[in-house]
Amino acid sequence: MSKRIRRQRQPIDQPEEGDPGGYWLPRETSGVLLVSADPYLQEEAKRIVAAAGGTLRTAVSVAEAAHGWDGADVVLVGSDIRELPPRRRAPSVLLGKGGDGEGLWRLATALGAERVAVLPEAAAWLAEHLTMSGSPDPGGTMTGIVGGCGGAGASTAAIWLAQAAASQGVSTLLIDGDPWGGGLELAVTDEPVPGLRWPDFQESRGSIDPAQFRDSLPAAGGFRYLSWPGTREPVQTPDAAAVVAIMDAARRGFELIIVDLGRSGEGVGRLSWDCDNLLLLTTGHLRSAVASGRILDELPPVDIRLLVRGSNASPVQPAFIAESLGIPLVGVVPEVRGVGAGTELGRLLELGRRKDVCRFAEDVLELNGVLR
Repeated sequence: MSKRIRRQRQPIDQPEEGDPGGYWLPRETSGVLLVSADPYLQEEAKRIVAAAGGTLRTAVSVAEAAHGWDGADVVLVGSDIRELPPRRRAPSVLLGKGGDGEGLWRLATALGAERVAVLPEAAAWLAEHLTMSGSPDPGGTMTGIVGGCGGAGASTAAIWLAQAAASQGVSTLLIDGDPWGGGLELAVTDEPVPGLRWPDFQESRGSIDPAQFRDSLPAAGGFRYLSWPGTREPVQTPDAAAVVAIMDAARRGFELIIVDLGRSGEGVGRLSWDCDNLLLLTTGHLRSAVASGRILDELPPVDIRLLVRGSNASPVQPAFIAESLGIPLVGVVPEVRGVGAGTELGRLLELGRRKDVCRFAEDVLELNGVLR
């Protein structure tokens, strides 16, 4: 997946004559540099860049690539590369293979890669990303929220931020990023709301019309949401291609997308790479702060800011936690009586109208550049 998802088209395995993969071709081709000695990644990159209408230069080592590194529009680095040239910008995309496993994301963090593409699954996305790399309209902003420890209240904060943004006229989507979280919708409403959930998109491929996607989702509190079902019935998880299409439609259909990442591998290990920035939420306790430091090491190299749930009476002060973690503090989530019951009864939106909650949410959104 990628930090900035773009429209996915038909597979490029069997392009029609005169149609390199069925992709929209840009008016101006882009210069792409691939740094990899892996024959498979070289061949895949050659086909994908050709389908995107770009030009590819391949270097088999960092030393060979150093001269043209900063002059390339897009730098692709293969998973066989373990270091970067000195004083060069971070690679645009880290390319890997399905067999690379979780180590691919750890390598991306180490190299500072902006995005990750697992081939062949992400071939269509990568072609579209290359065609749109110079686009002046990147779509909506995607902000992820992750709890630094269990029970920190990331889902509550995500709901309140979505509610506050919607109340200020921002077109907002809240995404439930944790298939094991029990269904975010249960905290948003106590009544069945018509609309599609994650499993309904399991067959999605290619480009989803953003207006149709927006209208298909349930709404509450002035915002739309995409939730895992709040039922005990087994559900089928959409595959990687479907998730790419969904996240792309979300970015093109909304001004702000808030992703409640949870703490599962799917949320933190995958969806966090789709986000432009992240909010790490912890509590004012020592164990929570330590746990937050550990999960911070697993997050992608994007702008990360800190939220702390607590008050001046907390054992560890928010400013001290921020200093210890080395990330800026942007807000303190107020302690609100009745949050537990409100979550169980689907009434968190009622608590989100409190003055202290509104003040917190609006301040965070303003600092994050959502509200002006």
